[in-house]
Amino acid sequence: MKWLFKEADSNMYREKLYGCRSPRSNIIKTLTKALETKDFINAGHAERLQDLVVATARSVGLHTNAINGLRLLAHAHDVGKVSISSGILYKPGPLNEEEIKEIQRHCEIGHRIALSSPDLSPISEWILMHHEWWNGEGYPLGLKGEEIPMECRIFAIADAYDAMTSDRPYRQAQSVEYAVTELRRLAGSQFDPKLVEVFIKVIQSSNCKPNVIGLR
Repeated sequence: MKWLFKEADSNMYREKLYGCRSPRSNIIKTLTKALETKDFINAGHAERLQDLVVATARSVGLHTNAINGLRLLAHAHDVGKVSISSGILYKPGPLNEEEIKEIQRHCEIGHRIALSSPDLSPISEWILMHHEWWNGEGYPLGLKGEEIPMECRIFAIADAYDAMTSDRPYRQAQSVEYAVTELRRLAGSQFDPKLVEVFIKVIQSSNCKPNVIGLR
């Protein structure tokens, strides 16, 4: 019963984060706006991700609590990038080995930030694991296959798709067709192959424009 009350309390707060009258939602809005102001995320990235992960999660039958958590993850996943040098984030060319290690730290930094916030602590583990790969070659934990939470596997596909179909400091946006081809090419290595096909069906059935619906 103690666990159930704790879980119900966490779910209630997640719901309130999306209520327009809830002052607690200002925490996430302020955080997102701060990241956008510093250009750590491109405008509209979080909103597009939210649409994509919610649609995919519903397609695979995830429950409401998981969907609410994914909405929150869409807005807070990159919070750890506040500590990463802008010279690395905006570098026009490929990153060197040391720069790659530096940018990979954002998952662990974001995890620690989330643990310190009652609003973000329920998704702190997802923030830590949202760059894990299906084949175990991701970071920071090197988790493999279904060791990675379903929510993180869905998020990773949506994040990569949005990164490919949006302008980045180091390249212009790619076409939807290119992104779909890349997702299928990386299915089984970077991404859960079954979820890739679910995701592709979601975007192909959507009437939204592709950039209205990382790889750094």
